[in-house]
Amino acid sequence: MADKLYGGETEKAVANFPISGEPVPAPVVHWLGRIKAASARVNAELGKLDPRVAERIAAAADAVGRGEHDDQFPIDVFQTGSGTSSNMNANEVIATLAGDGAHANDHVNMGQSSNDVFPSAVHLAALEQATTELLPALEQLERALAAKSDEFQDYVKAGRTHLMDAVPVTLGQEFSGYAAQIRLGQARVRSALERVGQLPLGGTATGTGLNTHPEFAARVRELLTQESGLDRIAGPEDPFEAQGNRDALVELSGALKVVAVSLTKIAQDIALMGSGPRAGLGEIYLPELQKGSSIMPGKVNPVIPEVVLQVAAQVIGNDTAVTIGGMQGQFELNVRVPLIARNLLQSIQLLSTASRAFAEKTVAGIEPNETGLARSAASTLAVATALNEHIGYDKATTIVKKAAESGRLLREVALEEGIEAELYDRIIDLERIARGSQAQQV
Repeated sequence: MADKLYGGETEKAVANFPISGEPVPAPVVHWLGRIKAASARVNAELGKLDPRVAERIAAAADAVGRGEHDDQFPIDVFQTGSGTSSNMNANEVIATLAGDGAHANDHVNMGQSSNDVFPSAVHLAALEQATTELLPALEQLERALAAKSDEFQDYVKAGRTHLMDAVPVTLGQEFSGYAAQIRLGQARVRSALERVGQLPLGGTATGTGLNTHPEFAARVRELLTQESGLDRIAGPEDPFEAQGNRDALVELSGALKVVAVSLTKIAQDIALMGSGPRAGLGEIYLPELQKGSSIMPGKVNPVIPEVVLQVAAQVIGNDTAVTIGGMQGQFELNVRVPLIARNLLQSIQLLSTASRAFAEKTVAGIEPNETGLARSAASTLAVATALNEHIGYDKATTIVKKAAESGRLLREVALEEGIEAELYDRIIDLERIARGSQAQQV
C-alpha cells in the first residue's frame, strides 16, 4: 500500500475487525466520496464552511469518488453495523488529502452522521449499479429470448406439466414466456428503485437533523442528481422511517430474488430441452463452448445455464441475509447496514454478469432440433384433449389409456373405438392445437 492517508480511527477498526478479509464494496466507498464532495460544496454555499477549505475537501472527495484511493479503505465489511468505521475512514482519508486546516469531523463530516451518510451511500450504490448494470443486462437477455421466440414460433413440441406429457405448444411460445419473466423482473426492480432512491441524508444521528442546515440535504441531493445523472434520488417519505430501517433495500433484494427464481426456471428448462443428444429430450441444440468431460469424448454440457443456476442460488441466499439484516434494526437505526450492502451489491453484480453471459453465450446460439421437436410433438397422447368437445372426456380417456398401454398410435386406437377418420384428422392438427384459443375454431 502507498503511504497511509487514514488515521487512528481507521487503524482501530482494522485491528478490531479481522473477520473476512473482504472490504466494504467499492461502489459504497465511491459514493461516500461523492457525498462528502457535494456536502462540502453545499456547506460552503450555506456559509457553514470556509470556501477555500471546502474546495480542497471537495477535490479530495472527488478523487475518492473516482476510485483513485480504494487501497486506503481496508476496513472489513463485517464491522460496526452503522458503518461508522467506514465513514470515519472516508473522513480521515479526505481530510489528509485536503491538507492543513481540514478536520475529519468538524469539516469533512459537517452536517452529517454515519447514521445517515453511510446508508445513503449504500442506497446510491445500489441505485446506480441496478440502473447502469443490472437493468441493461436484463434488457439484453429479454431481447435475446424474444428474438428466439419469434424465430421458433412455428416449431411445435410436446407441452409438459408435472414433468408429464401435456398438449402441444410451440417452442416460440415457451420462449415468449421466458422473455416475459425477465421483462416483469425489470419492472419489479424499477419499482423498488423508487424507494431505494429516497435517502436518509440530513437526518444525522436519529432523524432529527441536529447540527445540519435546514437546506443542506435537499441541496446535496440536487447536486448529486446533477453530477450522477440518476433521476430517482429523492428525499425520504419520513425522516424517521428513512433513518430507522432499510426496508427499501430489503424490497430491492426481494425483487432480485424474484429475478433469480425466474432465471432458475429458464436455465433449467433450457438445459433440459438441450439434454441428450440421444438419451435426453433433445429438442434444442445448445452452443458448444468447451469440453464437457475429461474422460468422455465428445460430451458437451450446458455450462452457462449451470452458472446461472449457481448464481441464482447465491442471490437467493444473499436475500435471506438481507432480510435478516433488515429486520434487526432497533428504534432510530438499523445496525446491519454493511451486511445488507455486501449481499445486495453482490447480488446485483452477479445477476448482471450472469444475465449477459446467458444472453450472449447460450440464448443467442440456441438452434432447434427439428427431428427432436417433431418426435416430441407427435409422441404426446395429450393431443386427445382436442377431441373432448366432440366425443367427451371419458371416451377420450379410454382411447389414451389403450394407446398408452399397448404402445399403439393414438389415431389407430381412436379409429378402432369408432372415431371417424375425417374427424380425427381434422381435429388432431398439432399446429392448430398448439395455437389453442388463438387458432380458428373448427
